[in-house]
Amino acid sequence: MNIFVKPVIFLVIFSILHFGYDLTNWSFLTPFCGIDESIFQHLKMAFWAYLFASIIEYLLIKKRIEKNSSFWYSRFLSTIILPWYIFLIWYLVPAIFGKTGSSTIELFWALISSYLSGLFATITEKNTGKSEFDSASRIVIIVLLVASAFLYIKFTYQLPWVDMFVNPESI
Repeated sequence: MNIFVKPVIFLVIFSILHFGYDLTNWSFLTPFCGIDESIFQHLKMAFWAYLFASIIEYLLIKKRIEKNSSFWYSRFLSTIILPWYIFLIWYLVPAIFGKTGSSTIELFWALISSYLSGLFATITEKNTGKSEFDSASRIVIIVLLVASAFLYIKFTYQLPWVDMFVNPESI
């Protein structure tokens, strides 16, 4: 699949997950969809959106895949890392310019940073997809994938005791 197409698929799925719960109120969507505008919810949506985009990619190109295991482990690794790409890229604007004060600029930056994150993940997986993953690497990837999914679901229903940017000594 073209490296510029998968990030578009990711962005479309991300948008569906962003508005899916609000539009339907279907409780079974809660683990995958955003339920508020927190950073955590956006990272969760990115995780699921990229995993779903990888499943779509597989369905579209499965006949051309040489090694299924290399395909899936590279996609799982990208799925784990992508939310952190979003975190790193999105926070560049607040770090450099502070609060923009414009919802239009924030929305534009959110779309650009999400697309770039999808692009970076796709580039990463194209290179890691050429690799042979040994047993230890496979175990690490599966453990991190399952841990990520668990945390995204668990913290949707029960937030942790401390926020990412709050000094725990101030609580």
